[in-house]
Amino acid sequence: MLEMIYQALFAPFMDFGFMRRALVGCIALSLSATPVGVFLMLRRMSLTGDAIAHAILPGAALGYMVAGLSLGAMTLGGLIAGWVVALLSGGLARITVLKEDANLAVFYLLSLALGVLLVSTQSRNIDLLHLLFGSVLALDNEALVLLAGITTVTLLLLAVFLRPLVLECLDPDFLRRHSNIGTTTHLVFLALVVLNLVAGFQALGTLMAVGIMILPATAARFWARQLDQLLLVALGIALLGCWLGLLMSWHLDLPTGPAIILMLGSLHIFSLFVGRDGLLKRWLHSGKHLKS
Repeated sequence: MLEMIYQALFAPFMDFGFMRRALVGCIALSLSATPVGVFLMLRRMSLTGDAIAHAILPGAALGYMVAGLSLGAMTLGGLIAGWVVALLSGGLARITVLKEDANLAVFYLLSLALGVLLVSTQSRNIDLLHLLFGSVLALDNEALVLLAGITTVTLLLLAVFLRPLVLECLDPDFLRRHSNIGTTTHLVFLALVVLNLVAGFQALGTLMAVGIMILPATAARFWARQLDQLLLVALGIALLGCWLGLLMSWHLDLPTGPAIILMLGSLHIFSLFVGRDGLLKRWLHSGKHLKS
């Protein structure tokens, strides 16, 4: 019995180096992207992450056109494209009549169209699409160092801007009236979103990187009500989902990126029904009220 449990849950990581590297990369990404996702959810900006994830595509494609499958070139290209879209959207919202979501939709659509156009012109686009849509099992030491660096930068900046971030989630008008740090906090936060989506595309692809950012945060909302609890529960869900997703991919011979996202989605659905603020509790309370 113990041998079966070991073979099912631990043996792939103990026996194969690429599985260990994939797990380490997912852990780094969970530590970095999940807290950002929590603040995205609290600020009602969950779809912003999805839009920016698509906006990374042309930068990564340009990096590929210039240097091939170069980790540095594609990362730099993705960062530049994502930051341009995020900063333009946030900046123009403060000087034009359009809100940030409308500006983001405009630039995201243009960026996505440009990215698809660039990808379609490449005769070697199969390799590029493989990277853009997920290659967590192909993470090497260079990619792990990049993910570790992004995690470190993200956690440090979140620690520095924690108070204004929390205040902006609760009462952004109060922050704007009593401090000049509101705009800086918002732009830094958007930069962190881009940074973590670029980190995510190294492992899960641009079109699914936002999943590890948003799904653990939304699932945790059904279990926790305070910010510190929300962050810890979201991190736990992200780590569990990545671990189970890697195992599902290994045992069932499935694409790894989609397997991880589907596992995180399954944990979200589980939380939706049986969480502290889930549907099952609401139904039970409704039944008691009807009986009384």
